[in-house]
Amino acid sequence: MAELKPIPLSDRQFHLISRALADPRRYEILQKLGGKDVCACGDIRGCIPVSAATLSHHMKELENAGLVKSEREGKFVNYTLRRDMLNAYLDRLRRI
Repeated sequence: MAELKPIPLSDRQFHLISRALADPRRYEILQKLGGKDVCACGDIRGCIPVSAATLSHHMKELENAGLVKSEREGKFVNYTLRRDMLNAYLDRLRRI
């Protein structure tokens, strides 16, 4: 596996990621995404018992933080975990 190049995080980006990860449901969603390359929104909802509106809110927060990338295919949305951003966040935490 190729080594991911570290990316610098602004203070704002660090704060957004921290806030996104503070919610246990969002952390659970990231765990589900971590085991897959791409995950459909319906698959996530099948694993986490929340309404579609609540899941949409959580996914938007994770996307705003830069932790996930979304791709629309027709009326469906697929999500991918952005490991580069997660690694940059973890690296910055280690330096604190």
